[in-house]
Amino acid sequence: MYQTKITEIGNLVEEFREEVLLVLFGPKVPPELKDISVIHESNKEPKDIFTQNGKIKIGNQVYTITKVGTEANKNFESLGHISIYFREGENEVLPGAINVTPQVFPELQVGNTIDIY
Repeated sequence: MYQTKITEIGNLVEEFREEVLLVLFGPKVPPELKDISVIHESNKEPKDIFTQNGKIKIGNQVYTITKVGTEANKNFESLGHISIYFREGENEVLPGAINVTPQVFPELQVGNTIDIY
């Protein structure tokens, strides 16, 4: 299991609730993306943690990973960056993204953990 902690929530994150999209970034988030990102930090190094049928727990909600983009693990390992789509029906998952179910936008709070297993 990999665990990371939410350290900051960008001002515009709630704007993506309707799109059911969450953007995660590690502490080295580019300034131009900070407002749309949930910033997180961990003392562990992630390695190939996103797998189809894997699980992500954000707050009290558990999600099942249905699709993993070709660059998702690489981006998360280098930048702590991943786009999480809480919806299905996309023809293809974007390279740096994952799709999860159910279609429920998570409740976010600084200090909460994100567990990936």
